[in-house]
Amino acid sequence: MKLHIRNMVSNRCKMIVKAELTKLSLHYILIELGEVEIMESLTTEELAQLNNGLKESGLSIIEDKKGILIERIKNIIIELVHHSEEQIKVNFSDYLSEKLEYDYTYMSNIFKENQGITIEHFLLSHKVERVKELLVYDELNVTEIAYRMNYSSVAHLSNQFKKLTGLTPSHYKHLKIKRNPLENM
Repeated sequence: MKLHIRNMVSNRCKMIVKAELTKLSLHYILIELGEVEIMESLTTEELAQLNNGLKESGLSIIEDKKGILIERIKNIIIELVHHSEEQIKVNFSDYLSEKLEYDYTYMSNIFKENQGITIEHFLLSHKVERVKELLVYDELNVTEIAYRMNYSSVAHLSNQFKKLTGLTPSHYKHLKIKRNPLENM
């Protein structure tokens, strides 16, 4: 049985889901960002127990198709920006449409309607958070970060970074500001 989980954005979230499944003596086959596949079929009561346990940690089971699609969009963005070295060679909208097999305009409208922001803004926010993280780690220079984050140039990265934060990447790096953890976004 496959379940879709809202707000499951990190390895910590995966650990929470595993713990909740273990509490209910459920066996999982696969746990990925946003979804879990379990061996058993759940009764309504077991599903409610699992959902209540997940809610204590800010997670929840998604049952409607639009909610599942929105969560899949978020998880693809999070995976691509925070956990992957993949350099996509096509427009992001084409990449997302191909990955989820939906028309981008349809996904964009549903996302905006339910989240209050566009897919592009969600992507940009996560890219800027990842850039902040890479700046704080101080292992890469801004040129290397721009390449890794799939920006066309350092100027493009700097412009987007400044638009969202009010600071240039180099100024941000010197301030040594503490970042918001991804779970709080």
